[in-house]
Amino acid sequence: MYRLVCVHCAATYAPEEIIYTCARCGHLLAAEYDLETLDVSRETWNRRPLAVWRYRELLPVRGGPVTLQEGGTPLYRLTRIGEELGLSGLYAKHEGMNPTGSFKDRGMTVGVSMARELGMRSVACASTGNTSASLAAYAAAAGIPCVVLLPAGKVALGKVAQALMHGAQVISIRGNFDRALEMVHELCVSHGLYLLNSVNPYRLEGQKTIGFEVIDQLGGEAPDRMVLPVGNAGNISAVHKGLRELTALGFVDRMPMMTGVQAEGSRPVVNAVEQNLPELIPEPNPETVATAIRIGAPVNAEKALAAIRTTGGTAISVTDDEILAMQRDLARKEGIGVEPASAASVAGVRKLIDAGVIDRDEQVVCVVTGHLLKDPETVVRQCKPPLEIDADLQSLLSALRL
Repeated sequence: MYRLVCVHCAATYAPEEIIYTCARCGHLLAAEYDLETLDVSRETWNRRPLAVWRYRELLPVRGGPVTLQEGGTPLYRLTRIGEELGLSGLYAKHEGMNPTGSFKDRGMTVGVSMARELGMRSVACASTGNTSASLAAYAAAAGIPCVVLLPAGKVALGKVAQALMHGAQVISIRGNFDRALEMVHELCVSHGLYLLNSVNPYRLEGQKTIGFEVIDQLGGEAPDRMVLPVGNAGNISAVHKGLRELTALGFVDRMPMMTGVQAEGSRPVVNAVEQNLPELIPEPNPETVATAIRIGAPVNAEKALAAIRTTGGTAISVTDDEILAMQRDLARKEGIGVEPASAASVAGVRKLIDAGVIDRDEQVVCVVTGHLLKDPETVVRQCKPPLEIDADLQSLLSALRL
């Protein structure tokens, strides 16, 4: 059994209540399980495929899930980059290998399953791209109409294409993501659509399985540090929550240091950590080439700051140039293709090592959140165009300089 609990005042709500924030104090909610009575063992999980629903006992859905076979993403050892950084235990958990190409699928399989379980007739979200692509696909799988709001001209083409092809009603607003989220929240509350941004506590329940899989892929041991890109701050919050549950169950004996990475032009969480602020101060005009984390007022900041502070982690920002350089390095040195926001996590590790924050004997897992093809335009702008030659062998040999 589980209930919804306010993370601030501990007010409780029934699972079937359609609520996104605490009615008493306005703060965020979390799904809280009765772990002492939970009938689960690692042996049970190990008999199931590595995927989101392997961990169904720690997920809120009680009926059949809406699934596209999400999860089970690879954990790569970054050998060349790790050697350059002097960090032998450096890994990347590639969430771009999910069905729609991002970690959002973990949240949407749970969120859309809950929408159906709660009898909701339509779903909606605001998005910087990946959320809209994922929600559109899972809504299509569930046969539920979907509405997405996007900031006009600020979403990578690959992500817009996904939302359109999966049949969502896509609306671009002349404003940023934070305004789009305010609007869609108002729409859902006033007209009964089911909101599936990360303010919805059930969305984050699916995303916490990233941490579960990392533990299983490392042989049941927690890494020293987990590093995640931070946009709306739901992912770092979710992974932290899941690992706390595993610790409470006795499945792991320690918590990794939760470390967040933001873009220099959009770094409200970093500012709060560096200045030891009790609350986040929004960035009114966030700007970065990493569109997936171009968010100035992350709704899960309260949870994210708690995750970072209680585990002895930290937060750091990286420039767009540092992000793009790491995107190229991951592709050319490790064969791993990611979108810019994904590369931010590994770029942050490079910077933290240079600053002496990360010890070289740490085992570090970076979450890379989205696939390279999510933002092909940014990729093409960084690369030389294909060389065009005449269709004869001599021209080919000349071009290859053989």
